[in-house]
Amino acid sequence: MWNKTANYILNHRVLNLAIIIILLAFMGFKASHAKMAYVMANTLPDDDPTMIVYQQFLDQYGQDGMVDFIGMYDPDLFELEHFQKYYDFNEHIRSLDGVVECLSVTRIFNLVKDDSIKKFDFKEVVPTRPETQEEVDRIKEEILGLELFDGLLFNSETGAYLMMITQTDSAVYTSMRVAFTDSLQAITKAYEEANGVEMHLSGMSYIREVTTEKMVSEIVLFTVLSMIIAGIILFLFFKEWRLLVSVLAIVMISVGFMFGLMVSLGFEITILTGVLPPLLIIIGVENSIFMVNKYNTEFALCHDKRQALHNTILRIGPANFLTNMTTAVSFASFIITRNELLVPFGILASLCIMLTYVLTMILLPTFFSYQREPSGKTITKLENSKIHAFMDKLAGYVISHKKMTYAALCCFIALCFLGASFMTTSGRVVDDISEKDELYQDMMFFEKNVGGVMPFEISVDTRKPKGILNARFINKISQLQDTLALYPEFSEPLSVAEVVKFGRQAFYNGDSRQYKVPTNNEFGFIMKYIPDMQGGGMPDIITQYMDKDMQRTRISVQMANITTPKVDSIITSLRPKIEQIFPSEKYDVILTGSSVVTLEGTNYLIENLAYSLILAFVIIAILMAITFKNFKMIVISLIPNIIPLLFTAGIMGVTGIPLKMSTLLVFSIALGISVDNTIHYLSRYRLQMKTLGNDVEKSVVEAIKETGPSMIYSASILICGFLIFAFSSFGGTKVVGILVPATLLISLITNIVVLPTLVLSFFKKRK
Repeated sequence: MWNKTANYILNHRVLNLAIIIILLAFMGFKASHAKMAYVMANTLPDDDPTMIVYQQFLDQYGQDGMVDFIGMYDPDLFELEHFQKYYDFNEHIRSLDGVVECLSVTRIFNLVKDDSIKKFDFKEVVPTRPETQEEVDRIKEEILGLELFDGLLFNSETGAYLMMITQTDSAVYTSMRVAFTDSLQAITKAYEEANGVEMHLSGMSYIREVTTEKMVSEIVLFTVLSMIIAGIILFLFFKEWRLLVSVLAIVMISVGFMFGLMVSLGFEITILTGVLPPLLIIIGVENSIFMVNKYNTEFALCHDKRQALHNTILRIGPANFLTNMTTAVSFASFIITRNELLVPFGILASLCIMLTYVLTMILLPTFFSYQREPSGKTITKLENSKIHAFMDKLAGYVISHKKMTYAALCCFIALCFLGASFMTTSGRVVDDISEKDELYQDMMFFEKNVGGVMPFEISVDTRKPKGILNARFINKISQLQDTLALYPEFSEPLSVAEVVKFGRQAFYNGDSRQYKVPTNNEFGFIMKYIPDMQGGGMPDIITQYMDKDMQRTRISVQMANITTPKVDSIITSLRPKIEQIFPSEKYDVILTGSSVVTLEGTNYLIENLAYSLILAFVIIAILMAITFKNFKMIVISLIPNIIPLLFTAGIMGVTGIPLKMSTLLVFSIALGISVDNTIHYLSRYRLQMKTLGNDVEKSVVEAIKETGPSMIYSASILICGFLIFAFSSFGGTKVVGILVPATLLISLITNIVVLPTLVLSFFKKRK
């Protein structure tokens, strides 16, 4: 088969080039329609119980995470000029497309009792732009007495002032988000510079957009850097401009095909698919190195360019096919996670890796066929380089020091297991943002002043219409809120109990001391005064906390960006306390919101990514079995690739890097790539056994000498290529940029030292 493949590639060069150019043009057209993902991907599948509950909550009350926040400290805010500018600032934001409401101390509401109609009249505290200091003083006195908004729009203890910007779905989940965020940042920056106060922006939708913008910048930067690094290393190794241009052209074509294929499959650019361009460049260059080395070696033997290319395809084609297949399998295993981020990434990565292999196999021999023959200088350099001298010494060590190798290996594995025992599981709602990043610092401002910006929701079903409109139930809600107040991770709550407290304060003519739950005798009188909460009498910030039958209600708090184990601990602690207040035989209570979904999503992903890694191992073992048809060879092939993964686990345990989605990806990526060296070595060993009459020792030595340089060249490019991710502003990507190179370095050592030693031990009786 491979003989026919080689003949086809070399006999139909023009046709192949024409087909690839036409396909590239089509894929380029498709790629021009690539879109960013603006909807936050669900970490759980739709049929997961936690996700079902969350979706029911969203259907009932609408999306959470639809609010952006702007905060500041300004001790002079209630001076006339400052207050006027803040009023204008608020109105400017309200005028933006996509803004439903913008609440602040200049746009705040109060209930005023109207005894003539026995109703509360819902009025703006600041109906127009104030023109005198006396007006501002009156406004200040009234605002600071509104207990409902203390902890929501201002913090009387810290002196912080906040805006809550509620948006439409299109402003959050479409490309309109880009323009909205840019306008919001520009307006806020202008206010900051004009008034000399530090402004802070946050909120789930804002954080998503800013991280998306950073991601786009990094995709472009890392793609360019990976090209530059690969080019430099290729030139240092081979010092051939034509070779350099050929290889880089192939990987650029691969990236073009990737974006076209992504659009064709209906996928969008996410933080994971954005990693694929530099990843394909690295893998494509690795494929090319083995072919280039083999081509130069074959030409040195026969001095016939066509024959050398034919032999290269014949010898390297099967090995490269298997190496790319194992890498693709590692990524394809993500499909079983059923995660909205990982499934598209797994499908696209696995398809593009195999596509890159096909393009390399067709284009590299085609390009070489039109170029001049390898020079004698290049061949002499390959034959006499220092790396070959090093390979000779290494082969001698492997033959002579098997016991020393095994002793060192046992100690190394023991240390890895010890380090791995310290591993922890973690994750945050907003993860992977550097603590030095302005986005993170802004988030800390809101955690300090209002408890955080991460939605945490409690929904209570009374099981009967209008069940929430009685004093006993409101007291229970208030009791639950007192329980929540014991947790410093939560903000001030917003619920129907707060509305009723607000009504009691209004009933007693705005006396802030009366902001409390009414007594049973007061409740009936006060409820008669409250406007129709479902008929537009109150703003959405208050009325969106119950269903139309007034049977179900919610208690909303914002939570700090804490780790998932901490969230789990809080939920575990809360459940029995909630059961005491709302017995399950009378009420249905659910805990949900983005925070809870993230907690369950992290646990789900860790479990399923572990399964996907096991699946990848099994499939790779099957591929090895099909290729080598020898049980010993399967065992030998897996051992050198398990050790680097143990090393990674040990490093994570010692350094405190937790298990989460981004760090678990390291294992699959490293496994898929590191096994390549194993396949190339064992394929060459098997061929040498046939050539050298089944002499194990000589075959081991010759296989080291022939594949060792290519392993080192490819490992150098892989390590340097992945190291660029260490400079990412995202913590997860940064971890990939540190751990994957370290794992690949250990993999290189195990494949050129441990693997040959294992072969000698397993087949020592064979001649």
